[in-house]
Order: sequence, then C-alpha cells, then structure tokens
Amino acid sequence: MIYQAADNRYNKMIYRRSGRSGLKLPAITLGLWYNFGGVDTLENGRSMIHRAFDLGITHFDLANNYGPPPGSAEETFGKILAQDLAPYRDELVISSKAGYYMWPGPYGEWGSRKYLVASLDQSLKRMGLDYVDIFYSHRFDPDTPLEETMGALDYIVRSGRAQYVGISTYDPEQTRQAAALLRDLGTPCLIHQPRYNMFDRWIEDGLLDVLADEGIGCIGFSPLAQGILTDKYLNDIPDDSRAGKYKDELHWGDSVSRERISRVAKLNKLAKKRGQSMAQMAIAWVLRQPGMTSALIGASKVRQIEEAVAALDNLEFTAEELAEIEAILA
Repeated sequence: MIYQAADNRYNKMIYRRSGRSGLKLPAITLGLWYNFGGVDTLENGRSMIHRAFDLGITHFDLANNYGPPPGSAEETFGKILAQDLAPYRDELVISSKAGYYMWPGPYGEWGSRKYLVASLDQSLKRMGLDYVDIFYSHRFDPDTPLEETMGALDYIVRSGRAQYVGISTYDPEQTRQAAALLRDLGTPCLIHQPRYNMFDRWIEDGLLDVLADEGIGCIGFSPLAQGILTDKYLNDIPDDSRAGKYKDELHWGDSVSRERISRVAKLNKLAKKRGQSMAQMAIAWVLRQPGMTSALIGASKVRQIEEAVAALDNLEFTAEELAEIEAILA
C-alpha cells in the first residue's frame, strides 16, 4: 500500500522558531539514535516514522554513528524516505551529525575538516539525499582548532550539502566562540543540541544564557533520561526497554537506581494530578524553558510517539508544581 500522509497532520503540532532564524521546528522531534538500526525491524521503524509525520513531527534527527551498527539508522531512514516520504521531502527537516568514531585511522572521528566533510558525504549517500537540512558538529574537538571545525561547517553549507549548521554538547564558552566564528563566516549557528532532563540540568548553568544572547535555538535530547523519567521502571526493567537491551551502552550514567526510581515515583504522582503520564510531564518540563525549540525523543513503539505528542496538550506549570518538582529532585 502506498503511504499517504494524514491530511490533518499540521492541525495540532506546535512549531517554534529556532533562535532568531527563519526555521520553525516541531516541539517534538523524533530521534533515530536507537531502534532504527540494522538489528531492528524495518517495518517497526517505518510505522513509527509514518505515525510521527502524521502527527506533525517534521523533524527527524540522525547521526553518522546511529544504529547499531553505526550508519544503519541512516540506511533505514533512506529506505523509508525513498519508498514512502519522497513526495514530502520539502516538508521535512532532516538532520545528521559527525564527531564520534566511525572508521579506523586518524580521520575517522572528532572535528577535522577532512572527517566532517567525508562523513557527511557518506551520510548523504546512505540516506539517498542531495542535502540535509541541519548538520551538526556532534562534539567539541579539543585538538582541532575551532576555526577549522567551524570553517568546515561553513563550507558544508556553501557547497550545498546542508541548509543550516549546529553544534551539540559544546559548553557555554565553546558555544560562544563557535557562534562568533560562524557569524563572521556568514553562516550563523542555527541550533545547539544538548542533553537536558530533570536529572541532568547542566545547560541551566550558563548555556541557555549564551544561546539567548547569540540567538541560537535549543533542542534538548534525552528528555526522558533514556526512559528513566517514565513509568516503565517503577516495577522492574523490561527486557525490550533500552535499559534492558543496551545496559552496557547507556551514556551519562543513566543507571536505573532505587534512589532515582523513588524520585520518579513521587514525580509520577504529580504527573497524574496534572492529567499526564510521567513521560508527558517530563517532556512538558523540558519545553517550559523559554529558549527550548524542541524536545528530542526516542521511541521503540508507535504509542510512545503518540504519548509524547499528547504532552503538548498541557505545557503550563503552576508555581506550586514547579516548587514541588524542585523539592523532589533536591
């Protein structure tokens, strides 16, 4: 059956401008970090991407190393794009990144011009694209001059490989320097992609201020702390959950500890009072930030995407609710 997007796909989704740019992004972005790789079921990935777009999610976030194995998420997305979404290409914002290890030798990771350009060329080939809408420097490279990394991003835009560029996980001072370099080159920094959730709030310590000063958008990844800020671990760790499948690969110390789950249980009670699931409240809490353009979610099932989008029905917090959340997290 030929896929046809829902006619009402733009009726409910909220779109926010990315910084001072002309680009608007959906308040919910679907990331393909896990569950879209070569080890996963293609039809499940297809169903999730179809449903996401039908709900107004126009932004699909990838990177060269997403899978597993690395590169396979882009291949999966490329197949679905060619078979189903090609007529809608101009309605989509497709992003990719480079910075982490991809191939052996000195040119297979970090932030050199050689690596970034070569990696994006590989990503475009895997996805069957002429360009991506956003290309990121995935991480700061302490051993490559920032002028070279930002110069490569400028070249990538000027060569037609990307429409916009961004950075990910740069600290406040690195972000300010990167923004200044890109501005001088004539290719403004569109967006910053940091990790942000109730358990990891480092961006509140200066980065959000820099982004506001520089007019850069912010898209927070891991708003659910890789599933911890949901109700799925309140009883046990399901084998098909990310913590169950990738327990040896979870980043940033996202272990499911009793101490964390006890806090989530308290937060979950507050979420129910708000008429939300724990996951929905966690997403709404991320989006409460004035400078937050989008919350970047992962998913393994269609219903998780539907649940995330439903969080947009209640994004307001009372002062009392925010104070209660702070007390629980403290």
